Amino acid sequence: MELSNLKVNEFTALLGSEAPAPGGGSAAALCGALGAALSAMVSALTVGSAKFEAFHETAGQALAKADGLRQKMLEAMEADTAAFNQVSAAFSLPKSSDEEKAARSQAIQEALAVCTESPLDIMALSVEALELTLLLIGRSNTNAASDLGVSALCLKAGLQGAWLNVLINVGSLKDKEKAEGYRARGESLLSYGLGLADEIYEQVEKSLA
Repeated sequence: MELSNLKVNEFTALLGSEAPAPGGGSAAALCGALGAALSAMVSALTVGSAKFEAFHETAGQALAKADGLRQKMLEAMEADTAAFNQVSAAFSLPKSSDEEKAARSQAIQEALAVCTESPLDIMALSVEALELTLLLIGRSNTNAASDLGVSALCLKAGLQGAWLNVLINVGSLKDKEKAEGYRARGESLLSYGLGLADEIYEQVEKSLA
């Protein structure tokens, strides 16, 4: 089942059910997809307006990139659920003998690494989309300025939501060097991305006040 092919009502019903996946990680990716889609919309509204001809080239390039990020976010949504299912499968492996226990432990650790890398990818995509959204401020259709603000909020939610999913998995990794590397990368993306999101929101709010 591909989550991105579900209707909105179907997806939210599945998300709200007792099924453990999709969960917060996939929801974070969906937030990111919504944010990227809004930036794509603003770009399309700019390219389609003669009044903003001076921004057509920038908006045209942004449109293609934003739509690509939207699609990557949807792929990340699928990947996050697949990663969770991999962890669940690893925990379900037999553990009757020492050999089975060792194999199960290794499978769990490998799955947890995948489950940590997945939200890190979402964070990286969120940052990329936030950079693009910031570029559009002052270079796009001003009638859609509020949509850039909502884009930033969606991407910020995706960024922070993915970070929480990094944290919940990284603590269970036995390879502390790898865990620290994941944590450092996540902290860097979080700090930079939050700064971008807040700057976008503040600029948009100021322009509308």
